[in-house]
Amino acid sequence: MKFLRDTWLVFTRQMLLVWRTPARLVIGFVQPIAYLVLFAPLLKTALAPTGAQTYADAYRVYVPGLLVVLVLLSGFFAGFGLLGELRSGVIERSRVTPVSRVALILGRAFSEVVTLMGQAVVITLVALPFGLTVHVGWLLLAYVMLALMALMACALSYAMAMLIPSPAALGPLINSVSQPLSLLSGVLLPLTLAPGWLVTIAEWNPIYWTTNGTRSLFTGNPGDVSVWVGMIIVIALAALTVTWATRMFARQVR
Repeated sequence: MKFLRDTWLVFTRQMLLVWRTPARLVIGFVQPIAYLVLFAPLLKTALAPTGAQTYADAYRVYVPGLLVVLVLLSGFFAGFGLLGELRSGVIERSRVTPVSRVALILGRAFSEVVTLMGQAVVITLVALPFGLTVHVGWLLLAYVMLALMALMACALSYAMAMLIPSPAALGPLINSVSQPLSLLSGVLLPLTLAPGWLVTIAEWNPIYWTTNGTRSLFTGNPGDVSVWVGMIIVIALAALTVTWATRMFARQVR
C-alpha cells in the first residue's frame, strides 16, 4: 500500500506541474493536428492501391500511425524532464524523503502516459469530422496498446538519460533510436506499399507490429495477427524497460 500511495503522490505532483504549464500541452497538439488537417486529405488517392476508397478509409489508416508516432517520439523525449530535475537537485532532495525510489520513477512515467493519452483522445476527436469512424471497443483496446507503448518509450528515455546525463549527447542518441524505429514501422504510410526488402527489415522492428496492430483495430480487424503479436511485444518491452529504468534510478539516488 505504501508503494501505491507513494506512486500516486508523485503522479499527482507531476500532473499538477503539467496543468500549470498549458503551453506544453498546446504545443503538443499543434504538430499532429497540422499533419491531420494538411497532410491526411492527400492520402485518399495515395492509399487507393491498398483499397482505401473514401476519406474515412484513409483516416482509419493514417490516424493510428499519427497516434503511434505521437506517443513514441514524445515518450522518448521524457528523459529531458528527468535530466532537468537531476541537475536542479529535485531528485537529490527526494533522497531524504521516505518515498519509494521505484515510485519516484513510476509516478513520473504514469503522468507522461496520461498526458500523451489525453492528446491521443483529442486528436481522435478532431479526426471524427473528417470522416473517421471506429468501433468504440476496438478504439479502447488500441488506446491500451498506445499507453503501453508510451510507458515503454518513457522508461527507455529515463534509462538513457541516467546512462548519458548530458543534454548535448542525449538528443542525438534519442534521434538515432527513434528515427529508424518510426520510419521502419510505417507510421505515415503502410509498408504494404514498400518493396519486399524493406518489409523484411521492418518485420524485425517491434514498433512495426504495434503500428499494424493499432491500425488493424481502427479498421475493425481485431482478429488480425498483428494485434496480439503487437500487444505481446509492447507488454514485454514495457516490462523490460521499466525494470531497467527503475534499477538505474535506484542506483542513481541511493
